[in-house]
Amino acid sequence: VQLQAFGGGLVQAGGSLRLSCAASGRTLAMGWFRQAPGKERDLLVAINWSGSTAYYQDSVRGRFTVSRDNAKNTMYLQMNSLKPEDTAVYYCAATSRSAIATMTPFYDFWGQGTQVTVSS
Repeated sequence: VQLQAFGGGLVQAGGSLRLSCAASGRTLAMGWFRQAPGKERDLLVAINWSGSTAYYQDSVRGRFTVSRDNAKNTMYLQMNSLKPEDTAVYYCAATSRSAIATMTPFYDFWGQGTQVTVSS
């Protein structure tokens, strides 16, 4: 499976962005990660294959919403109330399992990343 993330950009603090992750085929559980300069890549949100269950990291819970449209092989990340500390490269990833995955080793397929920059 090939993944392509897009939708990043420059936004002011308090603004919103919607990221999309298009897959070349059917995907199972997926997630969004981000990596800020000098930091490790962290799991932000995860979603199971059907979209019925989601996990959110504390730092984004209530501000970010993950969803998916399996008919379009696409996952989305709606990001609201963005903060400068949300600035990072955002990656989408997919697993080979149906259940939600909250650990990085479960993710087998990765997109190329899209830059999100939030100005203060």
